[in-house]
Amino acid sequence: MIDWFSRIKKFYDDGRWIKEMVHDVVAVGRITPEQYEEITGEPYKLEPPTE
Repeated sequence: MIDWFSRIKKFYDDGRWIKEMVHDVVAVGRITPEQYEEITGEPYKLEPPTE
């Protein structure tokens, strides 16, 4: 089983992903809104972030 949280957090921390990409994986159920906040430091909102 893939640990989506760890993988996505690493991609974000390494600068390979932006907040919008992390937002998209919440929408498809790979991570939770709470995990989004843990990764990005911002609360999850239904509207995608703009960077």
